[in-house]
Amino acid sequence: MTRENDPIARFRSWLGEAEASEPNDPNAMALATVDADGRPSVRMVLLKGLSDAGFVFYTNQQSRKGGELAGNPNAALLFHWKSLRRQVRVEGPVEPVSDAEADAYFATRGRESRLGAWASDQSRTLADRATLECRLEETKARFGDGEVPRPPHWSGYRVVPTAIEFWSDGSARLHHRELFERHSEGWTMRLLNP
Repeated sequence: MTRENDPIARFRSWLGEAEASEPNDPNAMALATVDADGRPSVRMVLLKGLSDAGFVFYTNQQSRKGGELAGNPNAALLFHWKSLRRQVRVEGPVEPVSDAEADAYFATRGRESRLGAWASDQSRTLADRATLECRLEETKARFGDGEVPRPPHWSGYRVVPTAIEFWSDGSARLHHRELFERHSEGWTMRLLNP
């Protein structure tokens, strides 16, 4: 399968170009989920893994996004690279990564980030900043100079793409759009009107 026919290979190529041109976080992506009432929610997360199986990000599973994904394991992603005048949309079901994958990624995070994963009750109401800072100090004391393991409520999710759309800016707003859709026999591509 050539890069033109393989949306994951094309995405890797575009991401490589973004890594060379974007001033900050070329792996930043908007993640859209829905709650139990069908109300959408979107936030920025970072792409931390990519394979033919899908797009991986990590979070506190007790966060709002974690709760929404538990109720409806489908999501949409959007990458926007302003300097390249490109964007990529991804849609598909979401599955948890393995404990081994989550442990391996967690071990690469800085110590303060690992401690923060224990201290933060992500997405829940915080009385004041001092409360969070106090919990962080308690967490530091708890682990001392020892290893900081991955919390049981912190892991990753893989968006398994069923659709990937590549968008390139065009003159006179005549943008170029290619939609790849996954079927049992592989990917098909069709052009979309701008």
